[in-house]
Amino acid sequence: MAKKVGDFFWERLHAWGVRRVFGYPGDGVNGLLAGLQRFGTDKIEFVQARHEEMAAFMATAHAKFTGEVGVCIATSGPGATHLITGMYDAASDHVPVLAIAGQSARMAVGGHYQQEVDLLSAYKDVAGAFVQQAMVPAQMRHLVDRAMRTAMGERRVTALIVPNDLADEPYEDPPHAHSTIHSGVGWTPPRVIPRDEDLRRAAAVLNEGKKVAMLVGAGAAGAVEELIAVADRLGAGAAKALLGKAVLPDDLPWVTGTIGLLGTRPSWDLMQECDTLLMVGSSFPWSEFLPKEGQARGVQIDLQPAMLSLRYPMEVPLTGDAAETLRALLPLLEQKTDTGWRDGIAGWNEDWRELLEKRAQASADPVNPQLPFQELSKRLPERVILTSDSGSCANWFARNLQMRRGMMASLSGGLASMGAAVPYAIAAKMAHPDRPVIAMAGDGAMQMNNMAELITVAKYWRSWSNPTWICLVLNNQDLTEVTWEQRVMEGMPKFEETQRIPDFPYHRFAELAGLRGLFVEDPAKVAGALDEALASDRPVVLEVRTDPNVPPLPPHTTLQQAGSFASALLRDPEKGSVILDTARQVVNAVLPGKKG
Repeated sequence: MAKKVGDFFWERLHAWGVRRVFGYPGDGVNGLLAGLQRFGTDKIEFVQARHEEMAAFMATAHAKFTGEVGVCIATSGPGATHLITGMYDAASDHVPVLAIAGQSARMAVGGHYQQEVDLLSAYKDVAGAFVQQAMVPAQMRHLVDRAMRTAMGERRVTALIVPNDLADEPYEDPPHAHSTIHSGVGWTPPRVIPRDEDLRRAAAVLNEGKKVAMLVGAGAAGAVEELIAVADRLGAGAAKALLGKAVLPDDLPWVTGTIGLLGTRPSWDLMQECDTLLMVGSSFPWSEFLPKEGQARGVQIDLQPAMLSLRYPMEVPLTGDAAETLRALLPLLEQKTDTGWRDGIAGWNEDWRELLEKRAQASADPVNPQLPFQELSKRLPERVILTSDSGSCANWFARNLQMRRGMMASLSGGLASMGAAVPYAIAAKMAHPDRPVIAMAGDGAMQMNNMAELITVAKYWRSWSNPTWICLVLNNQDLTEVTWEQRVMEGMPKFEETQRIPDFPYHRFAELAGLRGLFVEDPAKVAGALDEALASDRPVVLEVRTDPNVPPLPPHTTLQQAGSFASALLRDPEKGSVILDTARQVVNAVLPGKKG
């Protein structure tokens, strides 16, 4: 039988190293899927999501947890448009993803045909690095090659649009003729290091610093040993952007944890008191949590020039690979001998961890949402992979979970989309079936789209060599993060019509799907439930009934925010509850000498 375009398509992706694709079928890609069936799912595995958006989230997570290009596929029309949110998630966090979308038949394109969408225009922003629609068989070779090479080399989202009749056409290589393209497979990352004179300028700035602070992001994930060596040479402390949470272990006394609205008090103090800032592989967005302009001299290392000197005016912006650049910089750095700065940082960390424990143990109605995260942190298995949804749970994920070497963690960072925790955790388990995986989500995100993907877990979990897969659900019938933003940022009382969501037994839904379901509403039983979940012989949904009125306090609260909160409290329908206690925490956070 003659080779079809759909056959060649998967052969070429396989040659590029693709071994897994996430998607949902439809007639717009039936020709491609027939080619995959012929090619063999033992060569490229097809993971069936419950929704195309979830497939794109899975592709993003696959890229984050493997370093490979994540690939997702959807049919024409609504299937193709459903991919867009997950594609933006990848674009926002600078990870390589290839989206494959079906299209109406070539003869019908432009005729307002069923499920015809102008996908070239729709994808132009999110996949602007490379988005093309194939129209003849001989194009497919160079379109696949360019899409993969661009995604890998630029860490960008790319897209290929394939009309549904093209995949069934006989494949033919382009002829040796004018106006033809003859591309090839393969790309390896270059060695990118700044010039010697720029390294010397950076070293001069860092050597003159007395209180050096580092800010580390996901772009430094491959430079752990180099980061530690440079930090030790400079006597520096290090804060981590949320996407860089797993880059440095938290048991190092000079690592202050995450930074920003979801960050720690020591990270805030580190940035407020430093005289020099070294930023490595981070696009952390909130400049108000960095040193005030002019307070600190700055050096930044990033592979993408567009990200340099963007959040803080850097004296020496360096374009380079994090590990390579740090290794080249290290011999130029002078060993700091004064330990006072680091000793102070270690003291901040000790105080902060004591405060976290006290906050987690504080009474609530019925369970303090910080408690399951604090207890989970003490029980995290070796090599665990953690995923979090957006919302109030991301605060406790960021602050309370202490990372150790060998662990991985991520979430929808730059896009901060709801509904990513469970598909991220599925992709993590598909890529690393031997590792324990734990997802964390609020009830809002579960109802939005996470819950349906529990069916995907039920479909695949028996193929995992390690069955430990846990989804921790905080059930408080409130869109808590936004409720607190309304109170603190807008001075609004809780808006019941927008904030309250229906109660639902998530643990029972898990049981209906053939998974394990656990439910806790007694603080004394949280630790035992976590132990039970970690020992389970199948995936678990652990639902905890939590109090929506425990505030996700930022590490630093302004007087304006405290005033807005006080104003909202007077009119809030929950004012008779634990909010009265949290008001004292907000006031304490802005009074001189208070660390909580």
